[in-house]
Amino acid sequence: MKKILLPLIIVLGATAFFSIFIVKEINQAIVLQFGDPKRIISSPGINFKIPFIQNVVFLDKRILNLDAPPEEVIASDQKRLIVDAFARFQIVDPLKFYISVGNERVARSRLSTIINSRIRSVLGTQRLQTLLSADRTNQMALIQDGVNNEAEKFGIKIVDVRIKRADLPPANSEAIYRRMQTERNREAKEFRAKGAEMAITITSTADKEVTVILAEAEKQSQIMKGEGDGQRNKIFADAFGKDPEFFAFYRAMQAYEKALIGGETSLILSPDSEFFKFFGNIKAKLD
Repeated sequence: MKKILLPLIIVLGATAFFSIFIVKEINQAIVLQFGDPKRIISSPGINFKIPFIQNVVFLDKRILNLDAPPEEVIASDQKRLIVDAFARFQIVDPLKFYISVGNERVARSRLSTIINSRIRSVLGTQRLQTLLSADRTNQMALIQDGVNNEAEKFGIKIVDVRIKRADLPPANSEAIYRRMQTERNREAKEFRAKGAEMAITITSTADKEVTVILAEAEKQSQIMKGEGDGQRNKIFADAFGKDPEFFAFYRAMQAYEKALIGGETSLILSPDSEFFKFFGNIKAKLD
């Protein structure tokens, strides 16, 4: 009896094990019988299926992300742009999704193709300046509507489509960079030329002002020197008028000082020369 019960228990346990499946909060399930869909389960919990006859396919019911490969777009003004976009989608009809694409990998591939095609068709009618402006939001709304119309056939709802980056091709970027560099060099040369012109103007003005100031100072100096010489001559004249003999003696002393001081000065003069008239009887004169 025990030999019969043990295999029976094993068979019943295996049957129960393969009959039970759990649907998680993040999943929805399709029960298939020989590949033919029989039930769709959207609520989480424990469920049952016919073992060995039915199988279960689980699908994610969360909002999923899709990174589309970068795509080159030619704008209406024939400007090229590399557009890198991403989308967010959700499986809203699991049965339609399973019948049309089968699994998430195929769905992502189909959606990437649709997104890139829609991006080219919408952005290709716009100028490059429009694509890089605030009006790009309206263009993305058109892209999302177009992709959503196609995605409905797969039981998918497109939540959002956005452009991550929009860059120029490398060759165009280098050409624009060189043009910008040339423009900046031209502006720099203009600034330097204007600076040099201003420096020459400032230097010329400063030199002119220096010349005027020096001339005025020289003028004032000559005037003051003339006035000083006049005062000196007046003083000498007044002194000569008061005591001509003392004045003659003073002038002679100045002449002696200038002529004899130096150490190497030699004078050959007659003893009775006017120059030596004060070297006579000095004692008599002092007395």
